[in-house]
Amino acid sequence: MTEQTRPSHPTTDPHGAVRPPEHRARQKTPLEQMGGTTGLVYMMLPVVAFVLANSSYGLTAAICTAVGVALAISVLRLVRKESIQPALSGLFGVAVASFVAWKTGSAKGFFLTGIWANLALAVLFLVSVLVRRPLAGVVWGALNGTGTAWLKDKPSRHYYDIATLTLVGVFAARVAVQQWLYDQDRTGWLAVAKIAMGYPLLALAFLVVLWAGRRSGKRLKALAGQRPTGSS
Repeated sequence: MTEQTRPSHPTTDPHGAVRPPEHRARQKTPLEQMGGTTGLVYMMLPVVAFVLANSSYGLTAAICTAVGVALAISVLRLVRKESIQPALSGLFGVAVASFVAWKTGSAKGFFLTGIWANLALAVLFLVSVLVRRPLAGVVWGALNGTGTAWLKDKPSRHYYDIATLTLVGVFAARVAVQQWLYDQDRTGWLAVAKIAMGYPLLALAFLVVLWAGRRSGKRLKALAGQRPTGSS
């Protein structure tokens, strides 16, 4: 007897709905990995709470309010069985920022770690371009499972150089604007700048990364199609 092979055409489930022969798990987008739109709102709330509490009740109350809001968000996401990782990251960031504000004795110190972080990221991404390992491509390959095959293709590296330098520009712009506001003691405007120059600018930069990934992907597919059929 010969073994009967499973049909490759779509099958139907008990309810009569057409079902494809293979189900591939849809890869989450970076926005979904951060908790979606709701997750982004959650990450902004502690900042807004800090500024409002500081203007009305002072630094100590502002620190307690920001940490309390971040902690409440973490508990809420846990109860709702949502991804807890973005909330925990936000709670850690708020705790560190609050500690710096407490040590400096100034509300504007709450934003100091963010300025330092953006400066470090700008330097790191710029160095990655100089050593011909643009981080935009490395991160994109890790997120999409495409690896680092693009490193062997000069045009692909050029695409990711552009994407990485775009991110450098975003980080550098944040540092320039927020450092100026920090020096001017504009705590309220620091909060506005942190939110306005946060995910909106990052989303624009991500479009450039997406462009680079697609251009590189097309090139690599075309190069693979040009290989001799007998090559390994």
